[in-house]
Amino acid sequence: MSTPTASPTKATLDWGAITQQGLWGNNVILAQGLALCPALAVTSTTTNGLGMGLATTAVIAASNLLVSLMRPVMSPEVRIPVYIVLIATLVTLVDLGLNAYAHELHKALGLFIALIVVNCAVLGRAEAFASKNPALASVLDGLVTGLGFTAVLMVLGGVREIIGSGTLFAGAAQLLGSGFAFLEVRLIPDYRGFLLAILPPGGFLALGLLLAGKRLIDARLAVSQESRALARAAQAAA
Repeated sequence: MSTPTASPTKATLDWGAITQQGLWGNNVILAQGLALCPALAVTSTTTNGLGMGLATTAVIAASNLLVSLMRPVMSPEVRIPVYIVLIATLVTLVDLGLNAYAHELHKALGLFIALIVVNCAVLGRAEAFASKNPALASVLDGLVTGLGFTAVLMVLGGVREIIGSGTLFAGAAQLLGSGFAFLEVRLIPDYRGFLLAILPPGGFLALGLLLAGKRLIDARLAVSQESRALARAAQAAA
């Protein structure tokens, strides 16, 4: 598990760097190795991954905003309990909202909505970023962190669903509402499915492939950046 990178201070705030780190460089799952329980448990379909990711994104962004706004009046000695109370309150609101307006999705995600409270990514961004930066930057950090998490859940769910069932976004109309029926696609007609892909071992295998892919891409990007740097240095010397 890699160590989360240090958050930029207010004096060196870089919006592009915040976005890049949240989506890719310091991705909750692929870089930090956090939130693996929901990542493996709810991604048997792309729809479940999307729902869980968006719920988590809402909690991270809202908790970052509240923590940033409360910085001037929050005592450092009690900051962690305050964070947990804020996060638990937000998760309860999301849980009740999903139960009221997306009941089928709420049933599909089950206990994992409540477990957002103990998702280390949420508390980690509150402590590492929101407690040290202004509100707007904290909201952006929460959004891109959550969207990076959502993207990985959707890719995991998509890979497992395609291989396991031959479909994509199955049950979107039932779980998200009739307006999302257009997302449902059967990619492989008359496909009998591959049960391993939608069982827990399939989740571990798919996640391992994603982690390997990220390492490979990062290595190639590093080589490309080094080559460009050497080329610029050679041009400057000439």
